[in-house]
Amino acid sequence: MSIILIFLGFLLPLHESPNDLARRPARVVSAGVRRRLGVASRAIAAIAGGYGVAALSSVVLALCLPAVFGMTRSEATMTGLLASFAIFALAVMWVFAARTALRAWSGLAVVAAVLGLFLLLLMHAAGGAA
Repeated sequence: MSIILIFLGFLLPLHESPNDLARRPARVVSAGVRRRLGVASRAIAAIAGGYGVAALSSVVLALCLPAVFGMTRSEATMTGLLASFAIFALAVMWVFAARTALRAWSGLAVVAAVLGLFLLLLMHAAGGAA
């Protein structure tokens, strides 16, 4: 028993009692760690979310351009593909220009949802075949 008390005496400072440990507030994440997590979240959003938005927009453009402008399917596909590079760059800029990481993620999610719904409508109108 005395060995345990001696061991606890080395672990605890002299001015604290064991009851003070229960009243000590939980450690919060420091500002530096929070900032790094925000940047990591934005980087993941830029890479994964930007890719998703660019891919969806490429497909939507490839399906819309022949009907709207009378392009051939191969020209529409190439135009959608080339436009997706610019859309990816804009998505990355949006993610790092947004005020918070949550706003960046939500902005990408809204754009992806709108493009996804539009794609579903186009596929339904085309009879399920693109």
